[in-house]
Amino acid sequence: MTIKLVAIDLDGTLLNENHEITQPVIETIKAARKNGVYVVLCTGRPLTGARAQLDLLELNQVDDYIITYNGGLVLNTNTWEVIAEHSLTRENYLEIDHLARTLDIHLHSADKKAMYTSNRDISPYTVLESHLVNMPLHFRTPEEIAREVTPVKMMMIDDPKVLKVAFEKIPAEYFEKYTIVRSSPFFVEWLNPKASKGMALKELSEHLGIQQSEVMAIGDAENDLSMIEFSGTGIAMGNATENIKAAADYTVATNAQDGVKEAFDRFVLKK
Repeated sequence: MTIKLVAIDLDGTLLNENHEITQPVIETIKAARKNGVYVVLCTGRPLTGARAQLDLLELNQVDDYIITYNGGLVLNTNTWEVIAEHSLTRENYLEIDHLARTLDIHLHSADKKAMYTSNRDISPYTVLESHLVNMPLHFRTPEEIAREVTPVKMMMIDDPKVLKVAFEKIPAEYFEKYTIVRSSPFFVEWLNPKASKGMALKELSEHLGIQQSEVMAIGDAENDLSMIEFSGTGIAMGNATENIKAAADYTVATNAQDGVKEAFDRFVLKK
């Protein structure tokens, strides 16, 4: 089956250990795009955190798209048309905030413009995330956030050992009510239950008239699982978690070894 759309995770997949896209990967992606293949960055980051990569890969033409916030927001990268959006509500925010306080875990929220936290002892991981995704960070009280912010995503963040213990204490009913993913050892991301990379990829594929069997997804972490499972061809990076490798159809080299180029060469460009 011909691959018509390739969804690529950013951190740990497209970006190498130095948070860079190597020249061979850039050239391969541009070659695929020139051949008419849709190349869609599919990331937990907001748009601001992926603009540099979009520009570098020239994925900002009239028929280019991006999946952000782990599927919470799908956009055309040229016109900024919203293809799909699944945000959290005020009630969701208050419930998750209460749980974070009960578990004694740091928390921040993000809308389309900024990040917000009500933690007076702001987590260094929140500061790191703000820098990584190039978004301003604001301190607000829980009441102010509930009143003024419509979060696309919320994140529990803390030391990996502390967060692991807290994660295991999250009541089972929350996993039925929200999309909850461990995107890294120090992040647990909370989304609308209709939001996931897999669901967003399905929505975008339908928008473009592309069959599931014509979609390839490449990822490495737990938040990539849904898109790996949805795609007709699921690709795990060599540095992926064991769950991702088990779910994928194929495994390629690591992000330090241009695994994305290998995936395109084997299954898209068929070199």
